[in-house]
Amino acid sequence: MNKYLVIGNPIAHSLSPKLHNYWFKKYSFFDSIYEKKKVEKKDLKKIVEQIKNDEVKGVNVTVPFKREIFDFIDSSSYEVQFTKSVNTLVKENDKVVGYNTDQEGFKISLEENDWDYKNKKVLIIGAGGVTPSILSCFINEGGVEKIYLSNRTRTKVEELKKFWDKALGIYQMNKDTIEIIDWGEKSELCDLIINTTSVGLTKDEKLNFDFSEYNNKKNVLFYDLIYNPKETNFLKDARIRGNRTMNGKMMFLWQAHLAFKMWTGVSPIIDEEVIKLLD
Repeated sequence: MNKYLVIGNPIAHSLSPKLHNYWFKKYSFFDSIYEKKKVEKKDLKKIVEQIKNDEVKGVNVTVPFKREIFDFIDSSSYEVQFTKSVNTLVKENDKVVGYNTDQEGFKISLEENDWDYKNKKVLIIGAGGVTPSILSCFINEGGVEKIYLSNRTRTKVEELKKFWDKALGIYQMNKDTIEIIDWGEKSELCDLIINTTSVGLTKDEKLNFDFSEYNNKKNVLFYDLIYNPKETNFLKDARIRGNRTMNGKMMFLWQAHLAFKMWTGVSPIIDEEVIKLLD
């Protein structure tokens, strides 16, 4: 049996097994199974060794290990070298290679929602493993006017800004494109507000941000990367205010699509049946 995993902590909320096992069945990979596994940082080296030994065929990595796993892999794609964020592990020529499908998944999700970030102002809440992928999307593609970063631990966003300021120079973008704001403080009004934190996985959790200035701003998109639950308090409040809302379902589907193709060579179809599978 070919075994695939998604690893993280917490991991109970993950719908990756439901999705990948659906695709395995649909495309006749009857010898393959996908499971979720709660791990600690000390387990990461062993997971990589299991891939090398063919005990595990492929792995998805979720919070909070997308950066930590980088220290244990043999090589990585260009996107990973740029972001230091890994969400997919593949064995290639006896080496464990790290890939990042989050960046492309995020980009496609915005395109499918008819959202063009060119000349837009963006607020990113959180500095976790997926944040570099989002920054990479905005900066590699270019055109975003301003990016505000906020995180409970300021040193994390300061590290991000220091790295991405160098990237801004490479891509000949304004060096002041990225600005840090303190947790809970207000930035100027933005067009896109993204929650990359895990706040919202638990029903009663709320971000301590005052978004009252966004009342009736119908063109402002509040995007929560969490997809389970379908509507976090972050999105519920935005809907009540009259803003556009989007959860992380389509990003999740597209990053999974890309990982599945890497492992199997099959490009799975994302149709209404697949989308409803996650509801």
